[in-house]
Amino acid sequence: MKATHFGAGNIGRGFIGEILHQNGFAIDFVDINETIINALKKRNSYEIELAAEEKKQITVDQVTGLNNQNEPEAVIESVATSDIVTTAIGPNVLPIIAELIAKGIQKRRENGTQTSIDIIACENMIGGSQTLFEKVRPFLTTEDLAYVDEYVGFPNAAVDRIVPLQEHEDPLFVSVEPFCEWLVDDTQSKAKQIRLDNVGYVADLTPYIERKLFSVNTGHATTAYTGAYYGYITIGEAIADERVLNQLKAVLQETGDLLITKWDFSRTQHDQYRQKIIDRFKNPYISDDVSRVARTPIRKLGYDERFIQPIREAKGYDLSYQALVDVVALIFQYNNPEDEESVRLQKMLKEQSVSEVVQDVTGLTDSSIINELVEKIPSK
Repeated sequence: MKATHFGAGNIGRGFIGEILHQNGFAIDFVDINETIINALKKRNSYEIELAAEEKKQITVDQVTGLNNQNEPEAVIESVATSDIVTTAIGPNVLPIIAELIAKGIQKRRENGTQTSIDIIACENMIGGSQTLFEKVRPFLTTEDLAYVDEYVGFPNAAVDRIVPLQEHEDPLFVSVEPFCEWLVDDTQSKAKQIRLDNVGYVADLTPYIERKLFSVNTGHATTAYTGAYYGYITIGEAIADERVLNQLKAVLQETGDLLITKWDFSRTQHDQYRQKIIDRFKNPYISDDVSRVARTPIRKLGYDERFIQPIREAKGYDLSYQALVDVVALIFQYNNPEDEESVRLQKMLKEQSVSEVVQDVTGLTDSSIINELVEKIPSK
């Protein structure tokens, strides 16, 4: 079987590529990074190392590279002849690849292909595959859309694996944490003949997406912003400080109470899940920078993002959210001259009242939550 995967970066190679390889797929990696694409074409394999004491290495072979900038026709042909299409390219890049995917679908129809296929966006976002479909749709005719309705699924997915920024002499080598989770919405899948090992197919993805977002993403960001407040450079250094660790535990207790109340997760199982997350952040074999995890603070303060949504919903369920408020206050104080959003946020705080900035950035209209945040954020 063959897979077309958009995004040959560390997550693409170190997570999605590994799972596809485990399931016997040959993989066409699509990217515009010439160094990586040329290396894939030349070598047809690469190495993954698990960031743990034993440093187990995995060879992923039967791979090649396609440059979507220079070889669009080859990319279209790849989509047209693949058994699965996946992405790990970043939410902002999905619109850029939409036309190529649309043309690949058109070619499948023109070729008379009646084998169903799933196109799965493995992005750090809610509803990624359906978002991709909305970008693909304008490039499809009525006839194409009828074909999609019968043969092409865009099932949403939730993915979780820490793949830190890294540099190696070998451009294809990638180090990843041992833990990984990939869940797919089975109700949106059309390719029922393919069920990937080490991938979970669930009837309702939303509880699992929120569990990951409000635990892993909220927790990682909590560690980063609290660590930055205390002057730490890496996540490992930060979490070794009891103040940071206690803040992380308090936040995960609040988000955990919300998830258990909202989605009826087992408390025992969720407590185990939460402890596993803390242990993952403590992994001494993963070196992750605070600045990488803390980047784009304005986006992370969004209304439906990892801090404000659980604050809003915890209040609605009459649950505690004070630890979350404390971290949000630290985000407003995060000052990194190399982070464009941090610079913009600090500029806003100098030019507007704290209350105005909180409302602008978070989209909150609940005056009591706004006031709680304003009280915690120092005025410029």
